[in-house]
Amino acid sequence: MSLGASALYSIISIIARLTDARPLSEQSATLNGSQSPREWLDFSYQFLSIFFALFAVALVLYLLWLPGQSPFRRLGFNFTQPGCDLMRGFGLVLVIGIPGLGLYLAGRSLGFTVAIVPSPLDTFWWTIPILVLSALRSALVEELIVVGYLFTRLRELGWSTWTIIVSSALLRGSYHLYQGIGPFFGNAAMGVLFGWCYLRWGRTMPLVIAHWILDIVSFVGYPLALTWWPGLLAPAA
Repeated sequence: MSLGASALYSIISIIARLTDARPLSEQSATLNGSQSPREWLDFSYQFLSIFFALFAVALVLYLLWLPGQSPFRRLGFNFTQPGCDLMRGFGLVLVIGIPGLGLYLAGRSLGFTVAIVPSPLDTFWWTIPILVLSALRSALVEELIVVGYLFTRLRELGWSTWTIIVSSALLRGSYHLYQGIGPFFGNAAMGVLFGWCYLRWGRTMPLVIAHWILDIVSFVGYPLALTWWPGLLAPAA
């Protein structure tokens, strides 16, 4: 209903891109694009998109609810270990952030990653808050569903540890295919690391923290970087 559908759309998208007359290096994908030229409509569409996406998260929490067992505790999504969760989250940001940027730049130079077109930061007074909320939406949806919920259900079905990790990682990579081949491998590698960490720590909270920070940097920091280094990051003419 959520990320599975996104994966199918992304697969169709990458097929369309690869069969396009233009090479991938000359194509682009828009992050958090405007939904309407009218401010109140744009805000309404953006906010409702975030709001309704969280219903999928609420659904998996409900499906994991057992008598006497909170789904928040089962997924390790609570505030019982704030210091440890923050340290682990920031550690994952350092491990993933720099290699991720390097992979994107390599993909752009080699021609198998499309150019990312970010939302302008100065469009409206609410643009940055909405981008921060959008980053939180992505972190909650991806980590609580693709890691927390999926790992729980696949373990109940008797899947082996690495089969679960790889399957989850491939799903994560597949719904990023609309950005090109490079982001598929980058996000799949991120999925392997996050899956291994979840099985080791038993907590999704560090994953949500790391994902939220990474997406805030992508949504808010990338437009600044594009302004500073347009020749490196902008779509090819």
